[in-house]
Amino acid sequence: MSNVMLEVRELTTKYVTRFGEDIYAVDHVSLKVEEGKTLGIAGESGCGKSTLALSLMGYYFAPLHYTSGEIIIDGRNISGMNPNDVRKSILGKEIAYIPQAAMNALNPTRKIIHFIEDVIKEHELYITKKDIYDRARKLFETLGLSADVLQKYPVELSGGMKQRTVIAISVLLLPKVLIADEPSSALDVTSQKMVIKMLRKLMETGLISSLIFITHELPLLYNVADDIMVMYAGQIVEHGNAKQTVFDPIHPYAKGLMGSIIVPEKGLRDVKLTAIPGVPPNLKNPPSGCRFAERCKYVQPECKTHSINLNEVEGGRAYRCIFSEEKLREAYQNG
Repeated sequence: MSNVMLEVRELTTKYVTRFGEDIYAVDHVSLKVEEGKTLGIAGESGCGKSTLALSLMGYYFAPLHYTSGEIIIDGRNISGMNPNDVRKSILGKEIAYIPQAAMNALNPTRKIIHFIEDVIKEHELYITKKDIYDRARKLFETLGLSADVLQKYPVELSGGMKQRTVIAISVLLLPKVLIADEPSSALDVTSQKMVIKMLRKLMETGLISSLIFITHELPLLYNVADDIMVMYAGQIVEHGNAKQTVFDPIHPYAKGLMGSIIVPEKGLRDVKLTAIPGVPPNLKNPPSGCRFAERCKYVQPECKTHSINLNEVEGGRAYRCIFSEEKLREAYQNG
């Protein structure tokens, strides 16, 4: 029987502007991540991916606020916990986060070992510097990083090396769940491959139990994730295993994402590139019906007026659309 490391039930979080306006960037999102598995989350910029990542850690600070729902990590519900308790007992130990632009997350005036000392001493007050160094050296060598990196400043490292160093620092306390927020962006192809290889090694060596990989490049997840969720305007619009979602998407938005990217994978190389027209809706005043309706070429009047729920289909898949799977596929075939 599989062991669920992270379960999220109907999570809703919002930003509150200085004018008191509520912006629901994560709207009733549910998900599960099993031990030894990788969940990919895809969507264009502004769809709520990074906000979801921050929300999953249960550590909220203005302007982001928890509204409702449950976040259960390894059987422990952290929803509504005191922020100080979350910081001391959850962050880094139960769940860890690799931020976007991680290459710029390190203070250029401090050596790498100093960042490591800060992280470990926050949770192990009486540990010696020698023990910290020995632990860090062993971890870095396990992950294919030279121990020499510990005595270097961030400015002495390449972009790919800095990214891999931030990943190593993130798993110092052996978190059960690691969230990687676009860890391969802004890197060359060689560095991207090294980062992905490193994330896989974290799973293989048991340094982490499960991984959430966030990206705006849906095809990339085929080589990384077991399951994929596609987000749009704060909601999940499609969920399925990696092969299904990449090669046979159901929702028009997921299909549009695949059609707007050049993909070298066999079976997708000859797909004609298409653009998704328009822009995402303003979440200060989201549409009452389908949030993708204004950009969807298959839209019907009822799409803009009816509440749209996730439809579960055979094989554990789900998609958010008013139409049946058969009707959507017929529409795709007819162009």
